[in-house]
Amino acid sequence: MEYDNNNVFARILRKEIPATIVYEDEYALAFHDVFPKTPIHILVIPKGEFISFFDFSEKATFELMVGFTKAIHHVIKSFELQKDGFRILSNHGVHGGQEVPHYHVHIFGGRPLGRMISEQL
Repeated sequence: MEYDNNNVFARILRKEIPATIVYEDEYALAFHDVFPKTPIHILVIPKGEFISFFDFSEKATFELMVGFTKAIHHVIKSFELQKDGFRILSNHGVHGGQEVPHYHVHIFGGRPLGRMISEQL
């Protein structure tokens, strides 16, 4: 799959679409999800053309990987989610439920999150 430069997150990175930004540095941009699933639902996206975690892990530089991870840490700490707990989620492909073809991490928190996946097979 080829990267789509017009996906919504690419457009947010270029500031063509507004977002409620909570953190930004040279490696990542973090903002509130427009359809939050929990009281705190932040998306963190790397600055670069990466479709998924798999793509990111193959193509990103070590510096970008570390910077992106530290950006996630910064967001968690700024919302004090480490105190009561949080969930980090990244989807890949159709079976993984990925909706936007730009690598992103969801950070969920602010309430008990329950089981990770339904037990139905």
